[in-house]
Amino acid sequence: MRFRLLLLGLALLAALPAPALAASDDATPDWARDAGTIAPPVLRANVTVTSDVVRIGDVVDNAGTAGQVAIYRAPDLGTTGSLPAAQVLAALRAHDVIGVETRDIKQVTVTRLARNIAAKDIQDAVTQALEHRNGLGDAANLSLTFDRDVQDLHLEATNTGALQPTAVHYDQRTTRFDVTFEIGNDSGTAPTRLRFTGTAIETVEAAVLTRSVERTEMLKSSDIIVERRPKAEIGGDAATREGALGMQMRHPMRAGQALRVADLVKPDLVQRDQAVTVIFQTAGLYLTTRGKALDNGAEGDVVSVLNLQSKRTVTGVVSGRGQVTIQVATPEPIVISSTDVAPTPTALADNTQVTSQVTSKPE
Repeated sequence: MRFRLLLLGLALLAALPAPALAASDDATPDWARDAGTIAPPVLRANVTVTSDVVRIGDVVDNAGTAGQVAIYRAPDLGTTGSLPAAQVLAALRAHDVIGVETRDIKQVTVTRLARNIAAKDIQDAVTQALEHRNGLGDAANLSLTFDRDVQDLHLEATNTGALQPTAVHYDQRTTRFDVTFEIGNDSGTAPTRLRFTGTAIETVEAAVLTRSVERTEMLKSSDIIVERRPKAEIGGDAATREGALGMQMRHPMRAGQALRVADLVKPDLVQRDQAVTVIFQTAGLYLTTRGKALDNGAEGDVVSVLNLQSKRTVTGVVSGRGQVTIQVATPEPIVISSTDVAPTPTALADNTQVTSQVTSKPE
């Protein structure tokens, strides 16, 4: 009798409408279900990775235990690639990841993060490492030639450390260098090593001739350009552009040659047998006359001059173009008492005299 009642109760329970049992579940959104329900996987439109593979957990949220499964090779370091969403879903189904919400995403973009080091930054790091090494000068004056062309580097994003030189070698005789750097990382693995070899020379800025010049020619602005040349080629007395302008060549030189200070002299402002102006100068007195130079002379040189009026030879200092100055010593003041006689005339120049006349005081 009890068995029959149990069967009847079960039959009545089965006869109840199914919607009445599920009403509470249907009224609750997917994102608000109770904590015991697993959220569905959701496709991502934009993905960034740091390793060389793309995993299921990179392309979908809520991947669960399948998140670490690799499904694609990642793009090259520092680059971006894209995949059709349908192709991604097919790869997910192959690993039993189904029911993925796509949210109408048509393509999945994958970017591989990287540490980018520009070629110029590498060159600067090498020159800084070689600065003042075995006779080399400042880094700004070093010119490097690498055995292999230096290009931008793309390293794993975990390489966050600075370029630290760990081995630096330079041979002054052959000018060759060998520099090794290490870059630390966040992954706790061994640091990345970078090695660069080539040649390094020290250069200086120099004034370079744009044309061939002859001895005694004066240099103009159009005759000179500024270039960097090896210091070993010029030495320590490279002429600057400002220092070369207006100077006179000591000897002939060809176009393209770098000028040294020793190649230049001050221009001759006075030429031998040239008519010049002779200036007699003292305190409060300035006299000029004509003369003929007996020597060549640059500014500040002492030359001999023939005074055309007195026919006597005097010496003076070249003070300008066609101009020689003679400084006349100022005579000491003379104190004369009433018993002194008048002084004799004092000669200031070959043909100029000043006479002092003193009148005695009355008794």
